[in-house]
Amino acid sequence: MSAQNEPSFRESVDLMFSRAVALMDLPPGLEEKIRVCNATYTVRFGVRLRGGIKTFTGYRSVHSEHMEPVKGGIRFALGVNQDEVEALAALMTYKCSLVEAPFGGSKGGLCIDPREYDEHELEKITRRFAYELAKRDLIHPSQNVPAPDMGTGEREMAWIADQYARMNTTDINARACVTGKPLNAGGIAGRVEATGRGVQYALREFFRDPEGMKKAGLTGKLSGKRVIVQGLGNVGYHAAKFLQDEDGSVITGIIERDGALVNAKGLDVDAVRNWIAEHGGVKGYADATYVEDGSKVLEEECDILIPAALEAVINLGNAERVKAPLIIEAANGPVTAGADEILRKKGTVIIPDMYANAGGVTVSYFEWVKNLSHIRFGRMQRRQEEARHQLVVDELEGLSDVMGEKWSLGDGFKEKYLRGADELELVRSGLDDTMRIAYQAMRDVWHGRDDVEDLRTAAYLVSIDKVAASYRAKGL
Repeated sequence: MSAQNEPSFRESVDLMFSRAVALMDLPPGLEEKIRVCNATYTVRFGVRLRGGIKTFTGYRSVHSEHMEPVKGGIRFALGVNQDEVEALAALMTYKCSLVEAPFGGSKGGLCIDPREYDEHELEKITRRFAYELAKRDLIHPSQNVPAPDMGTGEREMAWIADQYARMNTTDINARACVTGKPLNAGGIAGRVEATGRGVQYALREFFRDPEGMKKAGLTGKLSGKRVIVQGLGNVGYHAAKFLQDEDGSVITGIIERDGALVNAKGLDVDAVRNWIAEHGGVKGYADATYVEDGSKVLEEECDILIPAALEAVINLGNAERVKAPLIIEAANGPVTAGADEILRKKGTVIIPDMYANAGGVTVSYFEWVKNLSHIRFGRMQRRQEEARHQLVVDELEGLSDVMGEKWSLGDGFKEKYLRGADELELVRSGLDDTMRIAYQAMRDVWHGRDDVEDLRTAAYLVSIDKVAASYRAKGL
């Protein structure tokens, strides 16, 4: 297979699905039902801009309604097309199933370069797109719940939520029509960092798996491991920052649109992020070697490679030269099906996108639940937790008097022990638990079956099995 006949992203997802179902005992009809996309809507709408009318094309694809609402991001990018949106919707079905978020899979996209428009224009375009989707129930708290994706963020989600609320003035759950909103518009603490945080938790869980580590030829802990990150957007930045600040990993390479930075001693993630914000790229950053052809840095020596931006960056053209023993797919589809095969044969371990970047949809699920329950997490129990802990501390310190020697628990310990969990801590706890349980389900299949040699196949097997069980329970 040469680079010319590289499968498309959609074909890659299909190939990987086929590889998994070949190892399952599904009735052919059910296999086909799970494989196909249920519906894709194309909307074309006009917006009055700059003295004329501009027509935009957007998509919303629903892959599977074995559970509702369906869930999936909306991306703003020039490359958006029906095939890509349908492949991403399928991936969302499997992703939600794997991490036990009770959603079907969906995805949306608008064919637009958001950098070409100012904020006011983008708001008009986003609201009109939201209107077109909402009037077809393609944005709805109990049917279809979008979230941010490439080219969109909190701001766009707030506009969408407001547009839906204007159209549904008596819907008490209107805020639950979309996730990834700002905190003051019904969002949840920890949503912005969620996907990057999930990547960190996924790596921590992998490093607790001795057999997986052995397959990757890695030893020890995350501390000191050399990491190369491709894409310092929301996901790549948070993953790199948490690994650097909390786990002691060394970020030796950062790849961006205009080239890459390399420093064997480690790059300061915040400093690089600030430089990009100010200068529009990495070029000119002082404390590193600049490499003009950033894609070459994907082939550098490192312990962990984190592709966190675009699809198909590791493909038939470069897979043979990728040296990282462990790749974690923070982006959707960064490794093509052809490259996946080459890397598997080389013994490279790939933590698949379906699992690795599921932090976003997991915390989106928590936000949706928060919106439906109309109360922030921790509000009811936090102080009660603190009061109970205080009872234990007082009792222990009181015992020391009885024993005739005065001692006190350390202030640092007391402060940590006494503090009741707030929303952010509860969100992180829920995300950590989700990432651990999902990894363990994949791990059991990966290590327990002779016919499964990689984590991606294991992930598909676990998730398709759960989707199939849902359809059977519905009587299909």
